[in-house]
Amino acid sequence: MKRSTWLRPVEIARGRVARARHRAIDKAFLAHATGVIHVGANVGQERSLYARYDLPVVWVEPIPEVFAVLRDNIERFPRQIALEGLVTDRDDAVYRFHVASNDGASSSILDIARAHGEMWPEITFERSISLTSATLPTLLNAHGLDATAYDALVLDTQGSELLVLEGAKSMLPSLRYVKTEVADFEAYEGCCQLSDIASFMDSHGFSELSRSAFMTHSDTGTYYDVVYGRSDDD
Repeated sequence: MKRSTWLRPVEIARGRVARARHRAIDKAFLAHATGVIHVGANVGQERSLYARYDLPVVWVEPIPEVFAVLRDNIERFPRQIALEGLVTDRDDAVYRFHVASNDGASSSILDIARAHGEMWPEITFERSISLTSATLPTLLNAHGLDATAYDALVLDTQGSELLVLEGAKSMLPSLRYVKTEVADFEAYEGCCQLSDIASFMDSHGFSELSRSAFMTHSDTGTYYDVVYGRSDDD
């Protein structure tokens, strides 16, 4: 998403401090991770960041033409692979997947809510395509990948992050970190919100390590990047 913010100067200053702390946490979890599964890849914007930590990465992207760009973008990174697929909490479920006007970055199985339009009025859905979903374990198994080789999960699926997590419950014991984009308001119709993610993570033994706001609207709410770590992890 386009990352801008509408805040007063003092709030901007506080935000810079928070973002600096978040970047430190971000680097810390990547430095200790054994591998990353990134669901909602878009074109792999973080590929160079992951490569700096020499991490094996599995990217997952559902939009065929965006997936083609992703595959080309990671070609020079031998430890990174890309899988094409839609991940939810269900296997073999057919969805109308809405493709967004910002090069697919805000695409979702959910409809855009009014609040999203207030935050990003320039973003619309241009078309919809039919996609069949799989749970994350099913997708990885279909490609012969061992989920336990990756202990960090990154989610950016535009409101369906909780569905991805619900479908990946069997993987949670082997995960040490989960990073997700999430809002504290209804950005997409029926989407998960920050409180939903926090409750799920807490119930599965994870605690919040950092929370960084990247977009705030006074009449709507805030979008965050949040990093969770396993509570019993030393």
